[in-house]
Amino acid sequence: MAKKFLYRGKEFEELKKMPLDQFILLVGTHSRRALKRMGLQFKKFLEKMRKNGAKGKMMKTHFRQMVVIPEMVGMHFQVHNGNKWVDVKPTPEMLGRRLGEFSHTCKLVKQSGPGIGATRGSKSVELK
Repeated sequence: MAKKFLYRGKEFEELKKMPLDQFILLVGTHSRRALKRMGLQFKKFLEKMRKNGAKGKMMKTHFRQMVVIPEMVGMHFQVHNGNKWVDVKPTPEMLGRRLGEFSHTCKLVKQSGPGIGATRGSKSVELK
């Protein structure tokens, strides 16, 4: 038996039918404040999202602070991380989080062997 997804005690189907005002009351305080205070930029994003979602198109955005709402689940976004576009497909587990959280701006640096300008002594050290 598959485990049902619950967000604050509500099933995902209930969340999809719920108006945005009621969903805002379920999210955490930081996201709730952000959703209540987002004005024109938020409304423009929702209009564009609904238009592209109806056509099944992917949507590119720089709006990293947008909170994931039930309406966005299953859509396809490309979020800019400052360098390139990163694919983000919101799932029910992402509800209440920001789009920018899934498009990391910093790359993990892995150290390897000695680089250009290394001294002769450091070049002879065996690598693991």
